[in-house]
Amino acid sequence: MKSVRFRSTKDAIDIQTELSVLDALLAKRIGVKMLCKGRGLCATCHVYVTQNPHCLTPQTDREKLTLSLLTGAQPNSRLACQSQVIGEGVEIALPEGLYVESFSDLESLIGKRTAVPILHPVDGRVLIQPNKIITRSAIMELKQVDFNVQEVQIKE
Repeated sequence: MKSVRFRSTKDAIDIQTELSVLDALLAKRIGVKMLCKGRGLCATCHVYVTQNPHCLTPQTDREKLTLSLLTGAQPNSRLACQSQVIGEGVEIALPEGLYVESFSDLESLIGKRTAVPILHPVDGRVLIQPNKIITRSAIMELKQVDFNVQEVQIKE
């Protein structure tokens, strides 16, 4: 068993060695959209490793490619679905923002003020800034955005 701690809540959870950070997030009931179903193709399980990054498996080629497309990626960024816990004391921080899964998700928010940035599920860019009221005209500009996660070919 290995311990994974979440910076925002200071909570920790013990998980079996070689389970993913995503498994730890789900076990703690931390909302993760997993738009690509854990295949490393989207940004919806993006996390920051704030302590002991060496206690995770190395990045896969797929993860490197996805993170290279992610506008909010930092040197300590990882995809929770691709990061297996192999050592003790990993600490995780979640990026601020809400990932949307579809245009209809945005439509349901018209007239509401967003407290956090609304993020694109594939590249993590900010679609709507925090503290802005979501207007129909603002989201109509996004109607053509492709929210579907496509399979990406990686040369091995």
